[in-house]
Amino acid sequence: MRLLRVRLAMTCCFVIVLALVSSASTLFGQEFKHALPGRAFSFPQDHFSHPEFKTEWWYYSGHLYSQEKKSFGYQLTFFRTGINRETKNQKSKWSIQDLYFAHLAITDESKKKFGYLEKISRGSLGEAGASAYKTSGKTFRIWIEDWSIEGTGPAMQNHSLKAGNGNFGIELLLTPEKNPVIHGQNGVSQKAEGEGYASHYYSITRLKTEGKIFLQNKDIPVQGISWMDHEFGSSQLREYQAGWDWFSIQLANGMELMFYRIRWKDGKVDPYSSGTIIFTDGTYQHLTNKEFQIEVVDRWKSPNSRAVYPSKWKIEVPGHQIELTLYPTVKDQELITKESTRVTYWEGSVKVEGKYQGSSINGMGYAELTGYAEPFSKGI
Repeated sequence: MRLLRVRLAMTCCFVIVLALVSSASTLFGQEFKHALPGRAFSFPQDHFSHPEFKTEWWYYSGHLYSQEKKSFGYQLTFFRTGINRETKNQKSKWSIQDLYFAHLAITDESKKKFGYLEKISRGSLGEAGASAYKTSGKTFRIWIEDWSIEGTGPAMQNHSLKAGNGNFGIELLLTPEKNPVIHGQNGVSQKAEGEGYASHYYSITRLKTEGKIFLQNKDIPVQGISWMDHEFGSSQLREYQAGWDWFSIQLANGMELMFYRIRWKDGKVDPYSSGTIIFTDGTYQHLTNKEFQIEVVDRWKSPNSRAVYPSKWKIEVPGHQIELTLYPTVKDQELITKESTRVTYWEGSVKVEGKYQGSSINGMGYAELTGYAEPFSKGI
């Protein structure tokens, strides 16, 4: 789920650093801000890094098509997790203020194949970073070595993505077709009961996309549409929360939807789960947990992790006469990230079919499923 996914970085492979991050509320709690109501978003400033918050991510997913009509899904995510906020006088080129992680996944829908790569960096000596608006000279860039996201064009409205290599990678240019959408209410996306258990979360729900993907040392020109998420905050999951199901949906009629459902360890759905409906003209509306229903109608067991994931869903939004069925384009789109975040999760491309106000509708989407291999929250 985009809204909480930055917590993946809390389980990094640096054991000592993990201990520091896990106890950050006592060591550095006064140095990081919490996501509180009343934030006014501003663009392009909010595309940049927010080092005053402990965790942050930039997420892109999309559906691409080659000239031969072959279809592909992709996901690229950069994570930042803060360790300490040193003062300007303390900071050196050797200091570690943040850890950076990145995941790249490509689904070859035509061949029913899925693969992924991952990266990790301590961010020292300039090998990784995320530019902050106040200190960057207004150049928007997030990078780990040769993987990067960069803002281009007037007001940096375009997003240039580069990740992977000639055997498995992407080089894409994304141009927004809609303005950013702010999720939640009063500037915050609430995740659980209690002040600060929230994030600041926005999306660009439709971006024209063109460029290349690289598979088996072949470059494939592609075009399609993408979805972008950016979220930042400083809270962790509550001790009773196990994971989440998150969905982004792009319908053929120009509408989009986002849903997240947070699951408790006892199987209940957290009442702070919510969603957003985005209309064709770019206007949008918050959806409470009571305004939509998500039913799991099929499951899939991973041969690798042995986790059992939902694998087909029915989603209804009665107030807008929306009835949708979602199913994966490829069953196995599981990531077991032993080299970076050490979290096992399912993140993949889905097809969408259904009805809108009585008429047939179709589309594409992405789903993220966490906490099925093991509860995501450790109760820290």
